Amino acid sequence: MKDNTIERLKAAVWQANLDLVAAGLVSQTFGNVSGIDRERGLVVIKPSGVDYSCLKPHHMSVVSVETGELVEGDLRPSSDTPTHLVLYRAFAGIGGIAHTHSVHATAWAQARREIPVYGTTHADFFPGRVPVTRLLKGKEIKSDYEVATGHVIVERFTRLDAELVPGVLVAGHGPFTWGKTAHDAVQHAIALELIARLASETLRVRPSAGEIPDALLEKHFSRKHGPGAYYGQKPVGKP
Repeated sequence: MKDNTIERLKAAVWQANLDLVAAGLVSQTFGNVSGIDRERGLVVIKPSGVDYSCLKPHHMSVVSVETGELVEGDLRPSSDTPTHLVLYRAFAGIGGIAHTHSVHATAWAQARREIPVYGTTHADFFPGRVPVTRLLKGKEIKSDYEVATGHVIVERFTRLDAELVPGVLVAGHGPFTWGKTAHDAVQHAIALELIARLASETLRVRPSAGEIPDALLEKHFSRKHGPGAYYGQKPVGKP
């Protein structure tokens, strides 16, 4: 008998992967989205190297958060699965992860530069600069590359809150974003690509451009996030 909760998660992760493509953040089979059911200790993720046009909910791979073993599905899970698992174990408040090689965010990752806060579009999603990790060391690359990728992200977040900062640039690699759900992770991937593009264009127009004042950054971030948020509509039934 199928677990309806996992079937719903498969459908949500499948749709999130298609949304990544629709947003123009994926070339060929690059990129992946996952979602977690923490009660069951299971992660649903896109299978490795499968063309998005052929992808269906039943193709999704289901793996154990604890062991990383495939527990359901006939296809090998994404090669980035170990990275996702490290993040799920470290960041208890996240429910979905997206990874892309989107052009502008990846360019900043390859340049190994944090993205400064040049405007309020950035501040609507990130409470400060978009962080970048260090480069992986040779022994980390040779031993267990994907696991090490997760660990350098966690290392970078030693003094950051992953529930407030919804993404990171992995040096020389590309962006990872996350959120409460797989859908949210994709929305943050879309936002991060726009932020990266706007930053690049800002520097092209004015190479000496400075960051916006802290007060403006804090205002825009706080009006969408946190206890005093007032952007958007309240959920139905809420006062």
